[in-house]
Amino acid sequence: MPQLNKRGKYVFGWSVIDDEYRVKLPPEAVAEYGIALEKKVIIISGSKATGGFCVSRKGLLKNSAIKDLLVVHSDLINDGIQEGAFVKYKGRLYCWLSISAQGVLTLTKDIMDILAIPKGQKLLSIRGSNIAFVMGAKGPLIERAHEYTGSIPGF
Repeated sequence: MPQLNKRGKYVFGWSVIDDEYRVKLPPEAVAEYGIALEKKVIIISGSKATGGFCVSRKGLLKNSAIKDLLVVHSDLINDGIQEGAFVKYKGRLYCWLSISAQGVLTLTKDIMDILAIPKGQKLLSIRGSNIAFVMGAKGPLIERAHEYTGSIPGF
């Protein structure tokens, strides 16, 4: 797994959102975070600096600093809201999506519009906290990845 600078973030690789709004998550990220275990993921809107979105799952969130999200918005994990419908919690947007056994997410045009991500966007998968990894679209780390002379895998 490449590290773009000393003591910097590790990245899993690049993924591109195809014309049908599908994105393949890096297998290493899917495995490390156990993303496909629950067959549903929680998508979290990205930061202003990096954009894109974060990927997590109920099992990782339930013991985290934002575990109250699952109490305030229990419908998020209990099929009480439609797949891809966002709820707001502490300044971020959250929705659930199904994930294939191969680690593929299918987004929708509405999700893409809300997250300000165009079709064809190249996203950098970045190791985040112990509760989510980032699929980043912009910012300094993305610029560093474009300048990186080593190999960053693509998915």
